[in-house]
Amino acid sequence: MTLTKNDLIDSIYDGTEMTKAKSAELVDALLETMKNTLMNGEDILITGFGKFCVKNKNPRRGRNPQRGTELTLDARRVVKFKCSGKLRDEMNRR
Repeated sequence: MTLTKNDLIDSIYDGTEMTKAKSAELVDALLETMKNTLMNGEDILITGFGKFCVKNKNPRRGRNPQRGTELTLDARRVVKFKCSGKLRDEMNRR
C-alpha cells in the first residue's frame, strides 16, 4: 500500500486535536518547505528517518530502445534518499 498525502493528513487529524483543514495546512507547509530546500540544492536530514540528498548527474550517452539510435541525455539533478541505520534496523526486525 502506498502512503498518500491524504493518508498523512488523516493520520495527523486522527492523532491530534487539529481540524482536518489545519492538518492539511501542516502537511502542505512541510512538503513545500522540503521542496524549496531541495530545489535550492540543500540536503534534508531527519534524524531517525533518513537523509534526502540532491545529486548532480552529468550528461551521458543513451540509446532510444525503439529505434536503437544513440542520443545524449542532458545533465540533471536528482533526489536520493538514504534511510537511517535506526530505521533500517526497525524495518528488518519486522
